[in-house]
Amino acid sequence: MLLFLSVPQPRPPGAGTRAGAARVARWRRRRLRLQQLRRLRGLLRGLRRRPGTGSRRRGRMALCGQAAGAASLPSELIVHIFSFLSASDRLRASASCSHWRECLFYPALWPQLRICLRVSPAEQPRLEFLMRKCGWFVRELRVEFAAENYLSGGGGPGDGGSADTGTGGEEVEALQLSSRWLEVLRTYLELVLCVLVSIRNNRNLQKFSLFGDISVLQQQGSLSNTYLSKVDPDGKKIKQIQQLFEEILSNSRQLKWLSCGFMLEIVTPTSLSSLSNAIANTMEHLSLLDNNIPGNSTLITAVELERFVSLRSLALDFCDFTAEMARVLTDNNHVPLQRLSLLVHNVSVMHKSLDNMPNDEHWKALSRKSTNLRVYIMAFDIKSEDMLKILKPSIPLERIHFDSYITCVSGAIVDLISRQYDKFLTHFILMNDVIDTSGFPDLSDNRNEDPLVLLAWRCTKLSLLAIHGYTVWAHNLIAIARLRGSDLKVLQVTEESIDFDQGELADQDVDPVHNLIEQVSLGLGQPWHAVMDIESLSVFTEPNRHFYREMQSFSEDI
Repeated sequence: MLLFLSVPQPRPPGAGTRAGAARVARWRRRRLRLQQLRRLRGLLRGLRRRPGTGSRRRGRMALCGQAAGAASLPSELIVHIFSFLSASDRLRASASCSHWRECLFYPALWPQLRICLRVSPAEQPRLEFLMRKCGWFVRELRVEFAAENYLSGGGGPGDGGSADTGTGGEEVEALQLSSRWLEVLRTYLELVLCVLVSIRNNRNLQKFSLFGDISVLQQQGSLSNTYLSKVDPDGKKIKQIQQLFEEILSNSRQLKWLSCGFMLEIVTPTSLSSLSNAIANTMEHLSLLDNNIPGNSTLITAVELERFVSLRSLALDFCDFTAEMARVLTDNNHVPLQRLSLLVHNVSVMHKSLDNMPNDEHWKALSRKSTNLRVYIMAFDIKSEDMLKILKPSIPLERIHFDSYITCVSGAIVDLISRQYDKFLTHFILMNDVIDTSGFPDLSDNRNEDPLVLLAWRCTKLSLLAIHGYTVWAHNLIAIARLRGSDLKVLQVTEESIDFDQGELADQDVDPVHNLIEQVSLGLGQPWHAVMDIESLSVFTEPNRHFYREMQSFSEDI
C-alpha cells in the first residue's frame, strides 16, 4: 500500500492574517527578484564556460526570452551595471529600453558632473535636460562656459558694418556693436540662469565650480559694459543671477569647495555673507577670480576671511591678497594653508594699489605656519618694476606663468626667479604675443649666460617649461634638455621661437633642425619635437582657461 504525503509550500509569517497582506506582497517580490538574480547568474556562468555552437544559440534564446530579458532586470542590478560604465557608455546602454532609461539618472550614478559648454543656443535644451535630471542631487558640479572663437572674425567691435560719417552718434555706436557678441552675451546669461536655478535647492552640493572665459577679452583685457547694457538694459538678469548665487550659498549644508573664475558679475563683494558660519568654518577651498571688479572694491575682505578657519587652498586676485589677510591666515585658529594661487592682472594693478600686499616678513610667517605651503602666480602684462615688488624672496613659489600682450618679461626677472625659488619651482611658462616687427625679444642679450639655461641649472625640481614669443637659441635648448634630463617631463617651445647660430646654419654636413630634435630627445630621454601649431595648446591660446584648470588641479593635489 502506497501512502502519498503532500508537502506544504513555505509561507511567510503572517500570511493568514489581513494585517500581514502587505508583508506577504513584499516577501513575494523579494522571492521573485531572487529567482531572477539566480537565473541571470546561471546564464552568465554558462557564458563563461564558452559552450559550443548549440549552447550559444540556446543561451542567446534564453537571454532574449521574457523571463530573463534586459527589461525584466531589477532596477538595483541595472544601476549596479551602469556604475561600471563611463558616462557616454551609460547613455548608449540606456537606449535599450524605457526601463533602463529610467535608471540612467539614479543619484548614485552621478555624484559629480563636469560640463564644458560652448556659449551657443544649441547647448541650451541639452543643458536644461541635464540640469533638470541631476541638478537637485549632484554633489560636485563643475561648469565651464566659453564663447567659440570670440576673438576671431565677427567677434569684435566694428564687425557689424561700416559707419557712415553722416549718421548720428547713436547710429554709429549701434553699427559698431557686433551682433554676434550680443547674441553670445544673451545666450551666456540664459545658460548661467539655467544652471543656478536647477541647483538653488540642492543641499547635497559639496563642490561648486564656475568658469566663464568670455569676461576677459578685447582692449585692455576687459569686456566693455556697452555690450551688457544692450543685452540687459535694466540689469534685471544680472541681479537675478546674483540673487540666485547668494541663495545657493545660503541653502548649502555640505559645501566644502567654492570656485568662481572670470564669471560676468556673478560674485559681488557681499556674496560670501550669504554663507552661514557653520559652512564658512568648514570650507576647505575658496577661489574668487574677477579682474573686472571696479575701483578698490574686493570680493573678500580680511574680516570675512576670519570665518574660513578650515581653508587649505585659496585663489584670489593678487591685489586683493593683503598683508592683513596674510596675518589672518597665520592665526592659531586657522588650519595651515597649503595652496595659494594668485592672479596678477594689469587691469587690477592699474586700479588698485600694491602698497597693501604682504611683505617678506608676512611670507616668512605663512611659511612657518605651514611648511607645505606652495604658491602659484600668473602674471598678465605686468611691468618688470612691478614684478620686482611682487616677487618677495620668502614666497614658496612652485609655479609661475607669464602672459604678455603689451609688455615683455625681462631677463633680470627670469634670473631673479631662478635664484630666489630654486628649491620650489617646478612649472615655468613664458608667453609673449606682442606684435613686434623687429622679432622676438632675446632674454640673453648683453648677458654672459642665458637666463633660461640658468633657470634649468638652478631649479633642480623643474618639470615643466613652456616658451612662446621669446627667442630660444638652439644650443641653449639642447643645454636645458641635458641639464634637466628625464626630470623635465614637459618641454614645449614653439617652432617660431627657436633660432640658430650662423655657424650651425653654415655647416652643410648637418641639418640643424634634425640635429636639434635629436640632441634634445637624447637629453630628455624621450622623443621631442617643437610645437608646430600653437593653436593646439591651450596654454598659449587660452591662458585664462589654462590658469583656471591648473589652479583647480594645483588645489586638489594636497
